[in-house]
Amino acid sequence: MGTRAFPAGRPVTIRRAVARDAKRLTRLVRGSSAYEGLYASAVAGYRVGPDYIEAHRVFVAADADDHEGRVLGFYALVLAPPELDLLFVADEAQGRGMGRLLVAHMRSEARAAGVDRVKVVSHVPAEDFYHRVGAVRTGTVFANPPAVQWDRPEFEFRI
Repeated sequence: MGTRAFPAGRPVTIRRAVARDAKRLTRLVRGSSAYEGLYASAVAGYRVGPDYIEAHRVFVAADADDHEGRVLGFYALVLAPPELDLLFVADEAQGRGMGRLLVAHMRSEARAAGVDRVKVVSHVPAEDFYHRVGAVRTGTVFANPPAVQWDRPEFEFRI
């Protein structure tokens, strides 16, 4: 856990998620404007449960000055095999460097765990983001209807 300066000047705390965060993380996923319209089926009914939080390295970024603990973003690092399984930034924090901050934290966690590469299957609209934060395109994951009806780019972070 630690406090870092959010690129917009506000302090942000990144901490390990706990079971009681599950509902907030689920709301962030389901409410993401990145998954409206065509992409809505990918998150419809999606749930980040307490069991998932306990099984994986899930980290939450929160506004350090907000006593309500408003979640600005989160990610989940799965170690076996190494994959960035989830990375979400709240709509109001988009475009302010929060995603970049979470990726930097994920890289640090992966390095500390002895991981040298981390795979990520990207949401199609996030492809440019992953390029900008240093991920290398490695292929395509083909559609898997009914939940995911489109091909998705696959990337790798070299740690």
